Amino acid sequence: MKRTTLPRSAEGVRWEGLALGVDGPARPPLRAEVADGRRLVLLQGDQVVLLARQRVTHHGVHYARTGRYTSPIPPLRAETARTYREACPDDDAWFARWAHHFASALRESGNGPLHEGDWHLRPGMSPYAVDAYWETLAQHDPDRGHIAWFCGSPAHDSRDLLPLRPLSAPDAPRVKACRRQYREGVLPPVVLWGISALDTSVVLDGHDRLAAALAEGGRPPVLRLNRAGLPELHALLAQPDLRAYEERIASLQRQRDAGDPLAPYKIANEGRRLAQLLHEAHSGGHLTRGWPLPGGSPAWDALARRHAPGWHPDTEN
Repeated sequence: MKRTTLPRSAEGVRWEGLALGVDGPARPPLRAEVADGRRLVLLQGDQVVLLARQRVTHHGVHYARTGRYTSPIPPLRAETARTYREACPDDDAWFARWAHHFASALRESGNGPLHEGDWHLRPGMSPYAVDAYWETLAQHDPDRGHIAWFCGSPAHDSRDLLPLRPLSAPDAPRVKACRRQYREGVLPPVVLWGISALDTSVVLDGHDRLAAALAEGGRPPVLRLNRAGLPELHALLAQPDLRAYEERIASLQRQRDAGDPLAPYKIANEGRRLAQLLHEAHSGGHLTRGWPLPGGSPAWDALARRHAPGWHPDTEN
């Protein structure tokens, strides 16, 4: 696996993550398989981890967790967490240290999602994440639920991440140990994996660390794993922002020519605003690859009956 620091060609800027060039496998152990009717199943080897079906209106997706998920990353030692924090001069170095740690663990795992292609492992939540959703997650995380893709439909179903197993109680032994790490400032990052068909990230590793941070009334440090976006797709998605920028600049240039003393400052601000928009778009993830589910829709329906009996999501609205 080839690793490159992000941004790829800049000096004197903050560390933004790792670019991972993965040479295999072609089909990973942890993967999404799809069938007609907006059906998805998340498999780990031969274990069903999650069943999901998108609503026909594309307003959200219904899901059912099976409780069979296993983290592809070996348990982290408390000694390692303290050593990494003490050895790193700042948060950028600390995130970089953990990114390399998790990249190595995922590459060596026989249970993870990495497959052939380019990936990014970046610190922090998506630029589009909503801070209020953390509090919602602490209060509302059913095994069978719905992820709303638009605010208010209903509000408690809006989320930026989905645990792949129920979060342990705040007084569970491992959570208590992680809560102590959180208070000491040495809690390792929670690793998320973006799944585009759910329009959210799932918790790849660190369920107890997530539970600990929420129990302490805080937010855990996060590293996000996503497939790297294609430059052609980024260029296509940038076109509306570029057209809007050109229109605003043309208007501001007319104001400048008419003698507006503030116009040059506004033009410079528009340039910075465009740069931020393009940066946010480029740092987002690419579409998650899905493999055809053998047997198609009937096979998915059979899996749903076996692993989520009584689950009948209303997807026709």
